[in-house]
Amino acid sequence: MLEGAPHVLLALEQGFGAAIRQSAWAYPAANIGHVVALTVLAGAIAVMDAGLLGWLGGTSWASVVRPAQRVVIAGLLAMVFTGSILFAAEASHLAANRVFLLKMALLLVAVANAGFAGTLLRGLPGEAAVPRAVKFSAMLSLGLWLAIAAAGRTIAYF
Repeated sequence: MLEGAPHVLLALEQGFGAAIRQSAWAYPAANIGHVVALTVLAGAIAVMDAGLLGWLGGTSWASVVRPAQRVVIAGLLAMVFTGSILFAAEASHLAANRVFLLKMALLLVAVANAGFAGTLLRGLPGEAAVPRAVKFSAMLSLGLWLAIAAAGRTIAYF
């Protein structure tokens, strides 16, 4: 724990976080769940982005993106759930960890980027050409999620 950390973080860490740390299975299960959720999320995002970029042959973007969106949402919800458990175990440390803060900033940018692309695609017929801005957004998405995963795996070293 860091001295001077906000009281709410200390309370979270000393209460729920302590229970997570003391459990023989809770922290490892949350950690494994977080990695599995990342795999599901990243896979679905990669498929969506590949579809938007036209990398899947003659497949229309809509036939790929629309079903993958459900998987992305499920993966993101699982990441938030498991990530919250992991955060509670080390709240005061993570709140001051530059790599964790970078990961959270990148996550916000990635979600905003997805919202931007979704707004541009809303109402567009599935057989229509993907706008250039959406293709740029798909390329950015691939890079952002790779950086988020790398930052997440690097947090422990800082």
